[in-house]
Amino acid sequence: MMVTHIVIFAGLGIILGIPIGFLIRKKFVESKLEKLEEYSKKLISQAQKEADNIKKEAELKAKDLLYQMKREFEKEAQDKREQLLLQEKRLIHKEESIDKKIDQIEKREEKIAQKEKEIDQIIRKLEEERKQVEELKNEQRRQLESLAGMSKEEAKELLVKSMEEEAKNEAAKLVRKIETDAKVDADKKAKEILALAIKRYAGEYVAEQTVSVVHLPNEEMKGRIIGREGRNIRAIEAATGVDVIIDDTPEAVILSGFNPIRREVAKIALERLIYDGRIHPARIEEVVAKVREEVEEAIKEAGERAAFDVGVHGIHPELIRLLGRLKYRSSYAQNVLQHSIEVSFICGIMASELGMDVKQAKRAGLLHDIGKAVDHEIEGPHAIIGADLAKKYGESEEVVHAIAAHHEDVPPQSILAIIVQAADTLSGARPGARKEMLETYIKRLKNLEEIAMSFKGVVKAYAIQAGRELRVIVEGDIVNDDEAYMICKDIAKKIEKELTYPGQIKVTVIRETRAIEYAR
Repeated sequence: MMVTHIVIFAGLGIILGIPIGFLIRKKFVESKLEKLEEYSKKLISQAQKEADNIKKEAELKAKDLLYQMKREFEKEAQDKREQLLLQEKRLIHKEESIDKKIDQIEKREEKIAQKEKEIDQIIRKLEEERKQVEELKNEQRRQLESLAGMSKEEAKELLVKSMEEEAKNEAAKLVRKIETDAKVDADKKAKEILALAIKRYAGEYVAEQTVSVVHLPNEEMKGRIIGREGRNIRAIEAATGVDVIIDDTPEAVILSGFNPIRREVAKIALERLIYDGRIHPARIEEVVAKVREEVEEAIKEAGERAAFDVGVHGIHPELIRLLGRLKYRSSYAQNVLQHSIEVSFICGIMASELGMDVKQAKRAGLLHDIGKAVDHEIEGPHAIIGADLAKKYGESEEVVHAIAAHHEDVPPQSILAIIVQAADTLSGARPGARKEMLETYIKRLKNLEEIAMSFKGVVKAYAIQAGRELRVIVEGDIVNDDEAYMICKDIAKKIEKELTYPGQIKVTVIRETRAIEYAR
């Protein structure tokens, strides 16, 4: 029973405790809400105050900025006004000056109009006087024609002829004087003549110096060289860099190329392949590689032998190799390596006579054409290329300058440069130095004489010194001294224009006066 009451009281406590707890919680929440509401009102009040402060500060800044902008605008406006006033003053001044000028121009125009009237009167007066003078001239001309027994046209022709002869004589004297005064420019003129000669001769030279001929044992060998579908000939051309020409020439194959060393390699390799009989691409590449090594070794040996023969030592190995390459080059059919050796000896002889350094002169002479070993690979005159190579491989400044100046690509500034230049000319110009076919030689001599004989007053013409000099004899009664000089120049110009030749040709005109009388 006791337990039952306890349970009843506990249940009643629980039932009554729930509403009481709810009321207590409600009071707690309401108290908390009141505090939050007061805190939020406080925050809103603070935010409102801060916003008012920011607004006031922004208004102050805006007013300050507006004030500054207003001051700047007023300043700019003041500057503009001042500039406009200044420009206005200038315009007023210009207008005043223009008005003055207009007044002056109007006054000038009035004066000009007055002078034009005066000029018109003078012109009319002169026209009348001219007519009177013309009538007097006609009257005098008629009187002169009747006195001289010669018409106007005949007199004019006689006068023109006499004046023409006089003008020719005066022109010949003037040309002779100018030519004498222009001797300082003789070097430049010689260079132009030499360049023209080389350009004219280039066609024949290239035709004769860019091919090599390989002889075959029989015609069947041509087919073996060509190979199946042309594979052998393509392999030869690819390995050597030379064009192989197989045409109707009996028992011969032509190798064409501008590089003489490549042609030499191709020629030796093809001769060995023909002798061996085994011609196929692999064998071609093997033989060409072996021959190329042999040719390089031969080039080196040729350069060393040349240096040894002239007694020049201490040359850089690369210059020795380039010197040996000259063995396979030619100039007007003159071997360049032999020409260089000859120039070296001539330089040594001249240096010895002048008391100069013989070894240095020989060195410059030997290396003077070294640029021709690479001039097809590098653009520029061979003298400048050679000088650059010599400088690169440690040659002295004197030798480098002598190489550069031997064709006057740079002005010669030392005796050594003049010696090399003279030796080079002597070696190239001596009889037999440069080959020429007999037919071409005879034709050239004949053409020289025919050109000279085509001029009026020429009696005889003789080509001498292997065609390097032309002697022309003129009639003394028909040609005077000045005309002989003009004929000499005209013959030289016509030779330059119409003929091709190596070096230069000296033209000499001979005039003599003979007085003949017979004693009876």
